[in-house]
Amino acid sequence: MSPRCTHHNQIHEVTPSADGCEECLQMGDTWVHLRLCLICGHVGCCDSSKNKHASKHFHAAGHPLVRSFERGEDWMWCYEDRVTMASPR
Repeated sequence: MSPRCTHHNQIHEVTPSADGCEECLQMGDTWVHLRLCLICGHVGCCDSSKNKHASKHFHAAGHPLVRSFERGEDWMWCYEDRVTMASPR
């Protein structure tokens, strides 16, 4: 049986908090890819980025669901259940 996400009921309509990684923009730093928190709209950088702000947001806020904030990508990730899924845009 494939792993499943148990957090779909936490997804909200969100407005992105920034056009790039919120913390990297404040620091004047760069990122590799962006992730959008589907609970609050926080935009953070991915784990391939040196600062890993999307994961840090999950650990600090407890918000388990993000989707790719990259053009042409249509997937989401659940940090709690460690599963990738199609995005519910």
